Amino acid sequence: MKCNSIHKNLIFYLDGELPPQEMEDIKNHLSECKECVAFAEELQKTQAILAAEKSVEPNPFFYTRLKAKMEAEETVDSAPRWQQAWVKVLQPALFSFLLVAGVYFGSKIGKPEPINVAVANFADEQVIPYLNEMDTEPIEAFLME
Repeated sequence: MKCNSIHKNLIFYLDGELPPQEMEDIKNHLSECKECVAFAEELQKTQAILAAEKSVEPNPFFYTRLKAKMEAEETVDSAPRWQQAWVKVLQPALFSFLLVAGVYFGSKIGKPEPINVAVANFADEQVIPYLNEMDTEPIEAFLME
């Protein structure tokens, strides 16, 4: 038999789930092939680890801790009605009101003021003369000199 076919059936061999003829063939091959024997030993170790992990012992104090947590939850749920109403109704209403008020005042603050015509004319008078001088000194004439 080839080692590939042995490796495929080795788990079934170790569990004893193969027909007797195949069990005998694999047993004969393992007596001759040291690589397959090493692979079978590693596979047995892995199965032992998995079996140990499957059999987890339950914690003896699990039930008492679970019961204590459930009783603590019951005391939390027995809060006064006004507190339950605050959490379920008033708190979202307050946050909604604050959101609307924030948007309203933000839009009022962000509106530009009406333009004062006198201030606008003053700014135009100071900026426009500098812009008009640009026509008298083109950049090309400056670079050509």
